[in-house]
Amino acid sequence: MLPSCTDIRFLTSSFRWTDVVSPFTPTVDELLPPLTTQQELALLARVLWREGWNDHLAGHITINRGDGTLWCNPWLLQWNELRPEHIIAVDLDGNVVEGDWPAPLGLPLHLALHRARPDVQVTVHSHPQFATVWAARRELPAVLDQSGALGGGELVLVDEYSGTVDSGDAAHDAVEALGDADLALLAGHGALVIGSSVRAAHQRAVALEHRSRLAWRVAAASTGVGDGAGDGVASALPEPIQRRMRQSDGTRFIGFWEAAVRGELIADPTLLGPPR
Repeated sequence: MLPSCTDIRFLTSSFRWTDVVSPFTPTVDELLPPLTTQQELALLARVLWREGWNDHLAGHITINRGDGTLWCNPWLLQWNELRPEHIIAVDLDGNVVEGDWPAPLGLPLHLALHRARPDVQVTVHSHPQFATVWAARRELPAVLDQSGALGGGELVLVDEYSGTVDSGDAAHDAVEALGDADLALLAGHGALVIGSSVRAAHQRAVALEHRSRLAWRVAAASTGVGDGAGDGVASALPEPIQRRMRQSDGTRFIGFWEAAVRGELIADPTLLGPPR
């Protein structure tokens, strides 16, 4: 028998929503609970999935452990279902040295990058919805607002597609064409983001997809994208402002990463709990 309205009121009289939906309550001094690197990687994958980095099983995130090995998401799991206990460690030859899951197929791109640039800390690669449109057009999207420039870094077009990046040769060609850039659109393929930390990689990946999405929508709604206003032509941010924002290392927007993480903890309060 269903409870009456009175029963429902009684049952909910001492109910606190935060007791159910969030395992953590932020304060000004502590925006997040302490996180392990594996937890950070799983959370990064989940929050980016919501931002459009969601091409099924595609995509890889690596975090440099500083000892010649990398933390990495495994093959066979989508980013939106990733949990800390799924994270694996691989050496620079792609061998799994920790964890129970196989390495992702496209890992040679990350291995080539970390070998060529051992200072790189966090690398994100996938086929985000709107950035991949511009990669297919072999064109960099205009920076039309400040949100698309947040996180800084230099975006380049790598028009060196010579095959899928599960090939060592193709991966080497892409990394060589990338040079010292921080972000890249890989023609006919997807996007690559590099950051000095998980926070920086998150900021840059979100900004790149925002930039790509806004540029596409504005182009669809106007007569084009130019450097002046009027007549339905959108205006890019002035180059001096873009140049200054490119100098950011992606770590200064305190609260942006933390808010995204708390959203994931609300969606899945068990995420930081014991392995399931």
